[in-house]
Amino acid sequence: MAIRSHYYLSVADLARARGPVPTLSYDGAGPNDLAAAVQNAMRSPDLFERWRAMQDEPDDVDPSLGAVDPQATASARVSDLHTDMDLITDLPMRIVRHRLNLLIGNSWQLRDMRQA
Repeated sequence: MAIRSHYYLSVADLARARGPVPTLSYDGAGPNDLAAAVQNAMRSPDLFERWRAMQDEPDDVDPSLGAVDPQATASARVSDLHTDMDLITDLPMRIVRHRLNLLIGNSWQLRDMRQA
């Protein structure tokens, strides 16, 4: 049985938070758009499948990276000069990290992680 985790994340500059591949990158305008994009990326295989199709050998991609959590939730809010985001999911950090990097590049920081 997977352990549900609560990831506490921070995005320093949401206006510049973009992934390295424009067709896979977050393109919203505010914290609610970011939360919706992250939540969708965890609940649905769409982002993973689009990324996988771009690889030289899509069939060689580890299928476990495509795991989803239909119950994942994300919320985000502006706090001072950055955006705080809470993500609750049973997906492991390696999958969360991969999807966040596709969406917003390296502009995020893990502040804390606890069992949900």
